[in-house]
Amino acid sequence: MRQAGRYLPEYNATRKRAGDFLSLCKNPELACEVTLQPIDRFGFDAAILFSDILTIPDALGLGLYFEQGEGPKFQRRIENDSDISGLGRIDPTVELRYVADAVSTIKRALNQRVPLIGFSGSPWTLACYMINGGGSSDDFLGVRKWMYSRPDALQQLLEKLSVAVADYLIMQIEAGADAVMVFDSWGGFLPEAHFERFSQKHIKIIVDRVHAASISIRQRQGQTDGQPTPVIVFVKGGGQWLESIAATGAQAVGLDWTTHLGQARSRVGSRCALQGNLDPATLLGAPPHIEAEVARTLESFGPVSAGAGHIFNLGHGISQFTPPENVSCLVEAVANYSKKLR
Repeated sequence: MRQAGRYLPEYNATRKRAGDFLSLCKNPELACEVTLQPIDRFGFDAAILFSDILTIPDALGLGLYFEQGEGPKFQRRIENDSDISGLGRIDPTVELRYVADAVSTIKRALNQRVPLIGFSGSPWTLACYMINGGGSSDDFLGVRKWMYSRPDALQQLLEKLSVAVADYLIMQIEAGADAVMVFDSWGGFLPEAHFERFSQKHIKIIVDRVHAASISIRQRQGQTDGQPTPVIVFVKGGGQWLESIAATGAQAVGLDWTTHLGQARSRVGSRCALQGNLDPATLLGAPPHIEAEVARTLESFGPVSAGAGHIFNLGHGISQFTPPENVSCLVEAVANYSKKLR
């Protein structure tokens, strides 16, 4: 959950050298540097590729850029059917080669210290940004309007994005990612009646394709256990759809901080592991409160059993205002309390 970021002074120094955020993302050596910074500082159990979820729309020609204090924007947005039909199928090994280079560079630098997680935005989340033209202050009313006025056109866009996301994640696995994550950051905006149609079914298509391709990749690499590369699916605000998310076939389902971890476990059973779900604001508090929240979270999940596991994580991205020493406190508390549970 955004391990590298503005809360780290070393990240800020590297970003300054890069010139801007997008230049940092597109420089494999610097992306490697900031990916490893939190691993070196905190000793996390996995590294997360430093990139952005909007790399695919940028590769599709929408012209991604960032304005200070306003977040991501596109030079052009999707406004009509012809804009959708004009979107070709990207070759991620060409248009997004810098991401593959970053993955392979990071893997070499990690030298098997910890696994590396790659990621992509979900089709629904990418569509929200592409139709809106960037970030939103209106709860993405534009794309939600399409859902009721132009559902066929929206489905056409989501189908194209499903292909692009699957291709992109497969490329990351080819380059060395040990697991991949699909972020449906805006899935929580969907009405209950439409989540499966506009988000879940497209994520399932991606999971199926990634699993099939990763088995072939692992076989070529001499791994003959027949197991696919793990996929994690995170839907912010999606606690009411846990069963549907688990039905995508993902090996783990991410939770934000609004879902009770123990209840989530009882709902999905042994179908998949759970990831999450500490409120990121916890890290703005005092150490005793951080330790108490860690204990509460771990106790909520309960003892780990066969077929089910818990990846301790935040319920969303870490705040730029987080004191780094509070992250150290969190890591130590998780390690210490996990030993007590065992």
